[in-house]
Amino acid sequence: MPGRPIWQCAGKREPEKEAEAQSWIEAVIGERFPPGIAYEEALRDGIILCKLMNRLQPGIITKVNISGGDYKFMDNISQFQKACVKYGVPDVDLFQTTDLWDQKNIALVTQTIFALGRTAYKHPEWRGPFLGPKPAEENRREFSEDVLRAGQTVIGLQAGTNKVATQSGQNFGASRKIILGK
Repeated sequence: MPGRPIWQCAGKREPEKEAEAQSWIEAVIGERFPPGIAYEEALRDGIILCKLMNRLQPGIITKVNISGGDYKFMDNISQFQKACVKYGVPDVDLFQTTDLWDQKNIALVTQTIFALGRTAYKHPEWRGPFLGPKPAEENRREFSEDVLRAGQTVIGLQAGTNKVATQSGQNFGASRKIILGK
């Protein structure tokens, strides 16, 4: 798509990811999204997101606004974001309130839900369904000084040989022939 800024291309929605996120949310909270309402509209008031957080970690959001004006619903989204950080979701994975409220970047909202699903793996108290692949765990290894010193003497195969550096055998393209007298 020539002429579009790269950040707009990066926010491309993936319906299959949204469906997967919606199925996971429904399984966790134990209720279906309202029928006939689009994914982003169902999430827009933040109520479902707050229910999701309170199922993953009971009581993490103390007051969910189920009625009121736009500011109350935007507060739900803000409370969800704060709860995500408390739960362990890296703040770089969070969407901005306007991404959902103004529907500017629904792909980022879905990305945040997937990040939350990955973070749930790190909570042994959570036994419910998970979303996305399990994050890798640290595999720390300890080496003795002898092993570390021995590794310094090895010459990697990419370095070639430890004998003499030459260019013998290298031939790039056709050789040039100069014919005199013609």
